[in-house]
Amino acid sequence: MRMTRLHAPTLKEDPKDAEVVSHKYLVRGGYIRKLAAGIYDFLPLATRTIHKIANVVRDEMSRAGAQEVFLPAVQPSEIWVESGRWAYYGPELLRFKDRKGAEFCLGPTHEEVIVDLVRRDVRSWRALPLNLFQIQTKFRDEIRPRAGLMRGREFIMKDAYSFDVDEAAALRSYDSMYAAYERIFKRCGLDFRAVEADTGAIGGSRSHEFQVLAESGEDAMVSCTACQYAANVEQAELPVPTPGEGTFAGAVEKVHTPNQRTIDEVSRFLSRPATSFIKTLIVNADGQLHAVLVRGDHELNEIKLKKKLGAAVVTLAEEAEVRAATQAPVGFAGPVGSLKVASILADNAVRGMVDAVTGANEADQHLVGVNESRDFQVTAFHDLRMAGDGDACPRCGGRLKGFRGIEVGHVFYLGTKYSKSMNCAYQNEAGDDVPMVMGCYGIGVTRIMAAAIEQNHDKDGIVWPVAIAPFHVAILPLQMNVPEVVAAAEKLYEELSDAGVQVLLDDRDERAGSKFKDADLIGLPFRVAIGARALQEGVIELKHRRGGEVVKVPLADAVAHIRGLIA
Repeated sequence: MRMTRLHAPTLKEDPKDAEVVSHKYLVRGGYIRKLAAGIYDFLPLATRTIHKIANVVRDEMSRAGAQEVFLPAVQPSEIWVESGRWAYYGPELLRFKDRKGAEFCLGPTHEEVIVDLVRRDVRSWRALPLNLFQIQTKFRDEIRPRAGLMRGREFIMKDAYSFDVDEAAALRSYDSMYAAYERIFKRCGLDFRAVEADTGAIGGSRSHEFQVLAESGEDAMVSCTACQYAANVEQAELPVPTPGEGTFAGAVEKVHTPNQRTIDEVSRFLSRPATSFIKTLIVNADGQLHAVLVRGDHELNEIKLKKKLGAAVVTLAEEAEVRAATQAPVGFAGPVGSLKVASILADNAVRGMVDAVTGANEADQHLVGVNESRDFQVTAFHDLRMAGDGDACPRCGGRLKGFRGIEVGHVFYLGTKYSKSMNCAYQNEAGDDVPMVMGCYGIGVTRIMAAAIEQNHDKDGIVWPVAIAPFHVAILPLQMNVPEVVAAAEKLYEELSDAGVQVLLDDRDERAGSKFKDADLIGLPFRVAIGARALQEGVIELKHRRGGEVVKVPLADAVAHIRGLIA
């Protein structure tokens, strides 16, 4: 491809709404353009990278035995009502009516559609296992689309669905997809981790996220420094700590804490460490109020809490609800005394705390000298907090280390969640109808493109992994008014192209500096500069985009040398 023919309008300035590096460089490098909030046009460079990612995904899905289909983006409400998700999914589901008044949605995922397809066509156990996948555009109406392709509303996704005769077979399918995902992300040149994760709106009982490691990632994870355990902090288990054996014989004392509401504020005011505080949070779980206790330096994990309560929705209580439960304004709730709540749940770290500080359920007042069990009673203790750096590993007792990542893939074991509700069954050898056991497996194709940039960039632009770069090499003739330079660039362009190397020839009549800047911004793995002086020496200057090393290569050896680097 010649630069004069390529539609890649590069920009010198960062877009004003760019929050992350990938958004900035994709816009500046002429890869994408914004159409509406969270919705983007993909220009030729981006399309080439997306196709490369999709082809890697197709290769590995086929290798794992999955078959490609293509399903409708517009889905009727009936199948969502049947699965029970029409009301549950929430405002991310874009709903609309056709001209006849029938309700539809724009698919954010395709569990219902694939189950409807399989239940109509598959009846016998002999047809299983079955794994179907597609690569298709999805739409989720995010409340605040941000970070370019990282959190868009419209995106390209690979979703696969497995159907098996029983749990053991379904878990084998799960493991096969897990292994395929590892191969996909390795082939894409990404540094990633697979971590245990929450199943979210998809449902099911087992799941792993595949996270590309990047400081800009919005997901926080922990992994053990001594074993293979890794998990999203929202999912990470924590071992039950040994309760303290000490006691505090002194009486509970009320202290005046004017306008001191937060743990930090009261900690400074009383000169007490956050570890000596019991934080009392009032939450609304499906319309019922509960009190939840966590240690002052810990953070409540709402996902764990939701599971323990068996609730569909858990939110922090509104101010009026807090006053109704505690008779005090927000910031002064505590477990001592009468709380008008359905239960008092506490994180395991609260058990055995003595001489603690709590709210007094009274404006501008806190209590000191509080002992758990002596001064208040807890309905139940659970693991209810976020894991963090330095916590004990639940598997081996080692220490957890925190890192950040970008989720690019997710695998779920669904069981019979959808097959039972939608009557997707097969006949076994005895002729009995048995619900199929399912798994589902998603990869964000466009998000991989953004995540790769978040992990691979420098101050000058993108640094593409070879496997997913839109082109392998850029050729830059530095003096377009020197016939020998142009001729040498054209000849190398043709020879590399004939050798199967994907080449971008910058044949624009621009200054060398402009060509260098655009080449670094676009981020192809290798750059060949051909200038009059180098030609006199019979060499080209080859730059490795990663690391910036520049080497002189004899022009006669250039094709073989570049092919070797790409291979």
